[in-house]
Amino acid sequence: MQELRESNILIEQDLASKQILMMEAKTHISSTDETFRQMAEQLSQASAVYNEKNIEHIRQQNKVSTLQRELSYREKQIEELTQALENNHKTLGQNEQEAEQIADSIVEMEQMLVESYGERKEREAALSEVEQFYFKARGEINEQENKLRNLSKQVQNAQMLINNLKDKLTDVKFKVNSINQRIQIEFNIELSEIKEPSFTEPMTEVELEMKVERLKNRLDNYGEINPMAVEAYDEIKQRYDDISQQRDDVVKAKESLLQTIKEIEETATAQFLGAFERARLNFIEVFRSLFTEDDNCDLILLTPENPLESKIEIVAKPKGKRPQTINQLSGGEKTLTATALLFALYLLKPAPFCIFDEVDAPLDDTNINKFNKIIKKFSKDSQFIIVTHNKLTMAAVDTIYGVYMAEQGVSGVAPVDFRDFEHVGAFEMRG
Repeated sequence: MQELRESNILIEQDLASKQILMMEAKTHISSTDETFRQMAEQLSQASAVYNEKNIEHIRQQNKVSTLQRELSYREKQIEELTQALENNHKTLGQNEQEAEQIADSIVEMEQMLVESYGERKEREAALSEVEQFYFKARGEINEQENKLRNLSKQVQNAQMLINNLKDKLTDVKFKVNSINQRIQIEFNIELSEIKEPSFTEPMTEVELEMKVERLKNRLDNYGEINPMAVEAYDEIKQRYDDISQQRDDVVKAKESLLQTIKEIEETATAQFLGAFERARLNFIEVFRSLFTEDDNCDLILLTPENPLESKIEIVAKPKGKRPQTINQLSGGEKTLTATALLFALYLLKPAPFCIFDEVDAPLDDTNINKFNKIIKKFSKDSQFIIVTHNKLTMAAVDTIYGVYMAEQGVSGVAPVDFRDFEHVGAFEMRG
């Protein structure tokens, strides 16, 4: 505080001298514009120096206030600790008696613990047998489900084939009826009469004459011959050939389109499976770097026969836990698992920068260090922008931007680049 007072005196003296210079400069303003510009520059410099000194003075006052509050807080802590020490002396005697009783109970507990270890080994052996039976049954269930899905597909295909055959039969019946009606109208003949003529039985001359007469009468009933029939036939045949050609073109286009769709699906499936396998290996690697090398994790396709439409199951089993679902993990473990999956996808196609919004909020100090370590690792190729309130994360970054309210309704940003400073611990132990 004495140094601050002396510094303030020097600042005030400097300020007084600068003010004298400012008054002198004002007297010479009217003489020449050049002198005015020079003095204005000196005045600006002097004002800037004054502002810097004033800001330094305010900072020193804030430090003094902080030290005074810290001193009051420490004195209060000393009083509380003194009172707690007296209470601890009182309870020490009671604790010694309790310690003797606890020592006796420890012996009994150790005997019970030995017995419990024996029971635990027996139960672990039984649990291993049950797990083997469970996994075996799970595999059989999966096989049966695959067979059931294949049978369902076969049933669906058969049903579709039956429906198509029914539609074709309906079309054939409709065409037969149309032909039958046309023959009845144009030729006055039933379709059943001309299906299968039979000449197995011999006929007499009289019967043949009668039949010839009937055929002549039928020909008479047909009326006059249409001389345009050949041209109509040629026109209809030409139209039929054109439609047949168009149909063949449509069938070929359909086959080509189906082949193209098949190739696209095969290419997309191959690319998806390749990307999925790389993401899976990246997920395992990043997950173990965030946890330990003994932890297990995996990405599983629930329907591998249809990978493009399949759901993906995320398996995460930290060491010492056997969760059935992701929801059974703690908040920090869920955050690290999600971070591992995020970086697994990031490694497939790294982005120029990534933004994290308080993803480290649920993490404790140990997991924060792991998170910061992996951010440092990947920051060699990408820039990471992290919104955080955690002190360890702030200490690990290269540049920090503090947001403050300069005045009501107006926010300001104060950047600090830690790469320009040497970090020396305030309580560093030196040998």
